[in-house]
Formats: sequence, structure tokens, C-alpha cells
Amino acid sequence: MDLGLKGRGALVCGSSQGLGRAIAEALAAEGADVVINSRSAETLAGVRDEIAEATGVKVAAVAADLTEPAEVERLVDEARSALGKIDILVTNTGGPPSGPFEDHSPETWRHAIANNLESVVNLVRAVLPEMRQRRWGRILNVTSITVKQPVEGLILSNSVRAGVTGFAKTISNEVAPFGVTVNCVIPGYTRTERLVDLASANSARTGASIEEVYAGWAREVPMGRLGEPEELGALAAFLCSEKASYVTGQSVAADGGWIKALF
Repeated sequence: MDLGLKGRGALVCGSSQGLGRAIAEALAAEGADVVINSRSAETLAGVRDEIAEATGVKVAAVAADLTEPAEVERLVDEARSALGKIDILVTNTGGPPSGPFEDHSPETWRHAIANNLESVVNLVRAVLPEMRQRRWGRILNVTSITVKQPVEGLILSNSVRAGVTGFAKTISNEVAPFGVTVNCVIPGYTRTERLVDLASANSARTGASIEEVYAGWAREVPMGRLGEPEELGALAAFLCSEKASYVTGQSVAADGGWIKALF
């Protein structure tokens, strides 16, 4: 299937590793030119070269801290310069710390909101006018299964990512007449660096080994295994494509069946 992504320009945030990198690779494999982003310029340079060599498309790297509004503006300006236009925006930032409510200071809450919610708002504000003007655009937010079924010990993620979902659903209705879709992908337990951090915290709290933590999570999943980043990347590429032009305002899970809700 041709997803109609050849020649499109995509800005993929948080893409030096994990889910963001898998999404950038999937878009590039479909022929989209890509700007990748994270805080580390050194790490990005290596990833940029690897994706470009594997796919043959234009790949640029822009380091920026998405908690700073001025950095978001600079990132979008440099991405637009590198790509010519931004057709696709993928918002993605590292998950906030785990732990119960009492463990998190007001400053930790402020940082989680800035990193996981305000960054999304600022990125969308920066790219949306040109998408509306061209009457084509794809905005995709990477959130979490916590938005449909809260996870114990992840109160920050449970709370803040739900805000992203509400924002995405609301704005999707506003921009739908302009050919711009806004969706979320909600990954389940997927083998990324984030999962290593969560498993380590769980291990320290319970005394179970990291391997036992992984095995426990896998038992919760009807498929009986953890997900791979490439599986979410494939879903993201479809939702960013021409083929998904009638899909908007949705939160689509790649969770192996973990979520118990009907919707």
C-alpha cells in the first residue's frame, strides 16, 4: 500500500530513541523527509545519518528543549527551513517520573505539565496556521495507555497525558474542515528506554528483579508479550498518511489488548 507520504515533510519530536525514533524511521521509509529532535545534538547526529542512509530521504536534526517556548519556536523555524514545509507534526516527550502523589513536589508537577502538555500546545500553535492554509496536515500525539486506563504509580502520566487527549480531541473538531487531522497513539508496554526506567523503579520498590517485572507486565497483556517500537511506528505512519484522511479526534492503542475498556 502506498501511504501517499512521498515528499511530505515531517517533524518528529523526541526521536533520538525509542518510540519517536521508530516513528521517524517509519515515515522516512514511506518517503517522507524528516526532521528529528531531542535535547542531545550529538545523539541526534548519529540517528540522522542512520535513517538517511537506510531510506535515502532528506533527514535533518535539530536539538531543542521543548519545555522552553522559545526553543519550540526555534525548532519549528529550523524544521520549516530544512523541509520547506511541515505537513506532519508528531509530538512526543519523555514520560514523567513514576511514584505516588506524595512523592512529587510542586516543581515536579510543573515540569511534567511543561514537558508533556504545554510543549504539545506550543508545537501545535506553531505549525497549525500553515496546515490550515494549505488545507492538509497531520498532527499526531504520542501519549499512553494511561489516558484510557490509569496505571498505579503513574499519577503524573495519568493526569497530564489526559490533558493532551482532551486538547487533541477538541482541536480536531476545529480544524477538520481544513483537511487537518489530529489524533493520538497510545502505546502499551513497549520495549523502550522508558520501560527500562519504569521497570527499575518498580524493581527498587518491590524487590522483584527487572526480568520479573517485565514478565509480570507481559502476563497482563492478552498477547502475552511486550510491544516493539516498530509496531507503534507502523501505526503512526498510517495515521499520518493520505489513507487516514477520514480518521481524526481518535486515540488509537497499540497495546496487545491490555486496555479493558470498550472505547
